[in-house]
Amino acid sequence: MVTLSVGMNTAKAVRLLLRPDIQTKLRFASTMDKGSNFFFRQLFDTASSTYTYILGDNCTREAVLIDPVIEHAERDATLLNELGYKLVYAMNTHMHADHVTGTGKLKTLLPGTKSVIGANSGAQADVHLKDGATVNVGSIKLLAVATPGHTNGCLTYICHDQAMAFTGDTLLIRGCGRTDFQEGSSESLYKSVHTKIFTLPEHYTLYPAHDYKGQTATTVGEEKKYNPRLTKNLQEFIKIMDNLNLPYPKMIDKAIPANRVCGIY
Repeated sequence: MVTLSVGMNTAKAVRLLLRPDIQTKLRFASTMDKGSNFFFRQLFDTASSTYTYILGDNCTREAVLIDPVIEHAERDATLLNELGYKLVYAMNTHMHADHVTGTGKLKTLLPGTKSVIGANSGAQADVHLKDGATVNVGSIKLLAVATPGHTNGCLTYICHDQAMAFTGDTLLIRGCGRTDFQEGSSESLYKSVHTKIFTLPEHYTLYPAHDYKGQTATTVGEEKKYNPRLTKNLQEFIKIMDNLNLPYPKMIDKAIPANRVCGIY
């Protein structure tokens, strides 16, 4: 524990607070104070630059997992077992085109797990979420908000109690998902971000489905100020998206058919 005595010299106290080891302890303490009942872990797939997220309730020992990758299903199942969590839901933010989802495999590794995806995704799942639906696991409450544009079925999962949201490919760190395939619409994506994500409090932390530059998270306030695409007006944004000239997704022909059936093919 970090203790600052009442009689401590102000300059000395400031120097102490600026020490990296003290800052780390304070950040950890702040997280625990915010809710010691809440567990959060961010995992990564180097092949597709995909983030997978585990959220757990430390009292009920129940958990949800967002955007699993099939190649890491064993990793995720082992970690959950080691930490003593029961996986209730394996969730996807949308039907991915760059990797095969691990939801189906996790259901075989962790019996009782239910797969979850948006109702407009076109994919099979045990639970299809509509806009405004809530996923409850222990004390964890995730609000599913429809944010189409990258695909028709894109959802952003918002956890208001922890001031965080999982934006999938709709909003990336200083970027956004492409809109040139799989029902993509630049206009819909722009409106989704500005009406559903940028209207959240600016301190909310945003966790995307991917990052290609080693960044792990951002905030609503940062993206409203610094996102090079979504700070433009709608017509400028559409022009940017129309001229990205991105290569054909190398995994799409395998991933889409597999992800339509929960990653089991």
